[in-house]
Amino acid sequence: MTGDESLPLPPHAVSRLRAARLARSSKPFLARGGPRGERCAGCRLVPSHCLCGLRPVVPVCVGVCLIMADIEALKPSNTGWLVADVVPDTFAFGWARTEADPALLALLRDPQWQPYVVFPSEFVEPARVVNDVPVAASPIARRPLFILLDATWPEARKMFRKSAYLDSFPVLSLRSDRLSNYQLRRTKADQHFCTSEVAALCLAACGETLAAQTLNAYQEVFTDHYLRAKQQLPLDWEDAAHKRLQSLANLMALKLLQSPELQSPADSLETRRLAY
Repeated sequence: MTGDESLPLPPHAVSRLRAARLARSSKPFLARGGPRGERCAGCRLVPSHCLCGLRPVVPVCVGVCLIMADIEALKPSNTGWLVADVVPDTFAFGWARTEADPALLALLRDPQWQPYVVFPSEFVEPARVVNDVPVAASPIARRPLFILLDATWPEARKMFRKSAYLDSFPVLSLRSDRLSNYQLRRTKADQHFCTSEVAALCLAACGETLAAQTLNAYQEVFTDHYLRAKQQLPLDWEDAAHKRLQSLANLMALKLLQSPELQSPADSLETRRLAY
């Protein structure tokens, strides 16, 4: 298994948001830390450590809406990008204090979705808090749309307070006994999860266990590639993290082959890529 076997895929929501933000910049964005030099447009890593061939897109019944702080989409260590890699119905919007993107407001009004703002319960009125997500009982039921504030913790708290258009939606407060496994940025509290870890908890909460496990495994492999590129170390394509991701991707490919109704035409290409 290597990372150079990928077929080109269209840019996802976070990639498009990043491109739009770069187009508005008056000077190049220089990320602190991380590998220097040329980066792959598909995964933001240097070509020698490209992750694109391992991208495990999985069909799920839920959507994820990322509301991202100003430069979050530009950061190579951002894990909202990983969520958009894995979850097909991922939407991404930049946050501004004075106005909301009209496309974001339209998404939140779309009757196919039931939005949930994902945020800790201690900062929310108890009447808004829910701890469980009902699994859709029929094809016409509203699908969960998890709204994640993709930012540093101080930024996320400000975004939550100053986004009045989110005030009418229930707040999903997640609980987990495990500590964060995120290694690419410092945090003051081990119970603070990165964006992809929060998304995985959301997937698990609505019964998408295999997708949650796959996203966590993908984050682990991304972290390995990122740190090895930063330290100018070669990759070990046969280590435990790569084998775990391969095993989960093969399980998902088998599930798709056994359940053709889960596939869209675009998924057929992805099934062939998953069975590596």
